[in-house]
Amino acid sequence: MTTTVAMATPVPEPRPLIPEIVLPRLGLSSASILVIDEAGHPIYAKRTRDQRPIASITKLMTAMVVLDAAVSLDEPVTILEEDRDQMRHSRSRLRIDRAATLQRRQVLAVALMSSDNRAASALGRTTFPGGKPAFVDAMNRKAAALGMTESRFADPTGLDGNNISTAEDLVKMARAASSYALIREITTTGEMEVQPYGDGGTLHYRNTNPLVRNPDWHLELSKTGFVNEAGHCLVMRAVIGGRLLSIVLLDSPGKRSPVGDSTRLRKWLESQRSGLSG
Repeated sequence: MTTTVAMATPVPEPRPLIPEIVLPRLGLSSASILVIDEAGHPIYAKRTRDQRPIASITKLMTAMVVLDAAVSLDEPVTILEEDRDQMRHSRSRLRIDRAATLQRRQVLAVALMSSDNRAASALGRTTFPGGKPAFVDAMNRKAAALGMTESRFADPTGLDGNNISTAEDLVKMARAASSYALIREITTTGEMEVQPYGDGGTLHYRNTNPLVRNPDWHLELSKTGFVNEAGHCLVMRAVIGGRLLSIVLLDSPGKRSPVGDSTRLRKWLESQRSGLSG
């Protein structure tokens, strides 16, 4: 008689637990916070595994998928009716009735730097023959490849509240995004101009993160995000006190709150480096 031996299902190795490291005297308002160095040592950690909507932080993944696809960045991309935000009715200066058209590189820049949702939608629509469904599949495959086990993507803009992640996963995404020179360049650019219309009219865009224009900061990557259920979010890679740090701030209550939290963190980190406080 042949005996069948049941094979045990492999159990994935548990991820190392990042301990809570919260300093109440800093008075940070973001619900989830992670500041971690390149060696993986946490410096500040608060609710780092809470799954939350991530709003336009999503656009970092969108940019990576576009660049991985190796589509022409010089190809013109026209904003169409299907790029209109029917979910939250967000505004855009890339007008559909005027057939706003830019090179894909510029569309990527507008999506990342000023967080324009029509631009991000057009990238998702035009990158693969299968349109947005194929694009979202690629986003989730990329997340899996990066080990972002607690993340899910539902659309390329971040408008969909089903785009969720954790502070720990977003550190992985930020590190991966910073390996793309174009993403680093765009997300740390303070402002830019584009001409999407044939009559030569110019649109001026500013980065949604004011810290990129602050000489006290040395940023290598930056992305903001906001929808109601996500709160105000900020992901950055910054050199502080001579160390390259990944900073994730999620679900902050006010528009300026992530900037305030970031500034308090930077000042505290610099004081630690200089030995001014314990």
